[in-house]
Amino acid sequence: MSALQRFEQRLETLISGVFARAFRSAVQPVEIAAALQRECDNNAQVLSRQRKLVPNEFHVELSTTDLDRLQPFDTALESELTTQLHEHAEAQGYVFPGPVAIHFSDAGDLTTGRFRIRSTAKAQVTGDASHTRLTRAHAVLEVNGTRHPLDSTIVVGRGSEADLRINDPGVSRRHVEFRVSGTGPIPRIEIHDLGSTNGMLVDGQRMQSSLAKDGTEVKIGRTALVVRVIEEPQP
Repeated sequence: MSALQRFEQRLETLISGVFARAFRSAVQPVEIAAALQRECDNNAQVLSRQRKLVPNEFHVELSTTDLDRLQPFDTALESELTTQLHEHAEAQGYVFPGPVAIHFSDAGDLTTGRFRIRSTAKAQVTGDASHTRLTRAHAVLEVNGTRHPLDSTIVVGRGSEADLRINDPGVSRRHVEFRVSGTGPIPRIEIHDLGSTNGMLVDGQRMQSSLAKDGTEVKIGRTALVVRVIEEPQP
């Protein structure tokens, strides 16, 4: 029995065939599962002989009709699709840079029975930020939807010695350093490349060092770091 057949069997058992009847003349779950696998296959990047990096965030766009039919079952389907992707990744030697996320959305230009998938590799970010520290910080660094305080000198990189660790193969172990100084509401923020392999882009320009302000974007590897300046402490 193939992986896709096992996926169909699990899904039918889970929802007692209701989903299959609802989608009899529209998008089939197995079609979405197969397309997600192809999305991984087509975007795999070689890390080593036995490991390849693949996207971990997927947006499945469907017609309004198909999305309406899907809505009662989207949680169950998302869970099964995630399981299926992990099985496929294990079989192929793929590595996800972070947790797998699958989102369903409406696409007005698609007709019933048609869908498309957009994907991205979104690195997992870990750090020691806490709510208490964040409320005292005048500047923060936004990375993949989370905020980390910039309150002194912060090293960003992939290695365990970095203060803010990013699981992105394009990021060096110690990639960039943010230096924050000044006591006013608008601190001075410096960015320095630490001799990384792939360098950094500051607002789209390759630089070795730069000053940052609110909204400055620093791109390292495939990950964007955005500086945010907060003039008043958050409650």
